[in-house]
Amino acid sequence: MARKITLPLTEELAKTLHAGDQVLLTGTIYTSRDAGHKRMCEALAKGEDIPFDPKDATIYYVGPTPAKPGQVIGSAGPTTSGRMDAYAPTMMSVGARGMIGKGARLPEVVDAMKKYSGVYFGAIGGAGALLAKCIKKAELIAFEDLGAEALRKLYVEDMPVVVIIDSEGNNLYEEGRKAYLDSKK
Repeated sequence: MARKITLPLTEELAKTLHAGDQVLLTGTIYTSRDAGHKRMCEALAKGEDIPFDPKDATIYYVGPTPAKPGQVIGSAGPTTSGRMDAYAPTMMSVGARGMIGKGARLPEVVDAMKKYSGVYFGAIGGAGALLAKCIKKAELIAFEDLGAEALRKLYVEDMPVVVIIDSEGNNLYEEGRKAYLDSKK
């Protein structure tokens, strides 16, 4: 049974999540991919603010398609998270705590997750049209010139995700692989 979580993802809440947990997220999340992350990290390096308050924020690695008439947003499936690995530790260092995407993460990202109590959620790749149904509001807040990669503020209800890596560094991809290999012995 999936656990219902209301965002923001505080440190206390993050520490209650464990690799393998099925979660339904409700609340505000932000969208960004590599181009947006690059701009935000460059701004932070210059001592500038970024376009949203990152404290306890969850960032969805997505480049949604344009909304059709009557829709809040178009298809909104996860992007490969490794493309944000160069930026994720910096984003966590300023307070961002949750990340939603697909695929493995580098050890440096996992180390930052342990240091800052971060959580990496996996969303189902190829299910962008279904995931879009969980998005009830979408607002463009920065980097409009990046098109699909613009920074958006979304309000989601019961968005299905799985905890892939928890704040202690436990990794479902590694644990699942080990359990499978052990079962074959």
